[in-house]
Amino acid sequence: MATPLVVSEVAKSFTMHLRDGIKLPVVSDVSFSVAAGECVVLGGPSGIGKSSLLKMIYGNYVVDTGQILVNHQGKVVDLASADPRTIIEVRKQSLGYVSQFLRTVPRVAALDVVAEPLLARGVAASEARERAAVLLTKLNLPEALWQLPPATFSGGEQQRVNIARGFITDHTILLLDEPTASLDATNRAVVVGMIADKKKAGVALLGIFHDEEVREAAADRILDVQKFSPRKAIAA
Repeated sequence: MATPLVVSEVAKSFTMHLRDGIKLPVVSDVSFSVAAGECVVLGGPSGIGKSSLLKMIYGNYVVDTGQILVNHQGKVVDLASADPRTIIEVRKQSLGYVSQFLRTVPRVAALDVVAEPLLARGVAASEARERAAVLLTKLNLPEALWQLPPATFSGGEQQRVNIARGFITDHTILLLDEPTASLDATNRAVVVGMIADKKKAGVALLGIFHDEEVREAAADRILDVQKFSPRKAIAA
């Protein structure tokens, strides 16, 4: 499977249990692929299903129908039908995710938060922390903060820890949900450079960027999610 990520005929709806079980359609018949070394950006207005689509690919949301095929260590895995154990293993080795918000264990130092994905892969603690330090330096997080828990940080500082944690591994697929939303111009430019480095390394990236400058700099192509929206079809 030369293409790391293939989404085929995926549909998703939410059941509104507090409203007599009404089904709210989110997306329908979503089909696209992301090649190695390519950054595809999900476009369209807010509320059209972009973040939901990322969460389906990552396995946080169950799909109604369709396939989500990823290249996992030389094998094709359909995350739409995979069991939880397989999904966890794919996340560990092949499928990374950078969300808008940092969720960490309280009182764990920022340096260890960033290093943790490498430790989970069996990398020595000293090497993992060295690589974490390189990324935190690149993202301009002051060294004085590295031994403090990120819960005490500002939103922009937390997001830089979040980005470093997501970029530290060599996942073949990386999902990006508004990674630059809380960043200043200097650090947005740093992240654009980090995305370019991932593309050069052959990583397939799928992201959401509401910042137009970042979107234009990062995207090889923009996929309009609105064309997959059943709500648009109903309105028409």
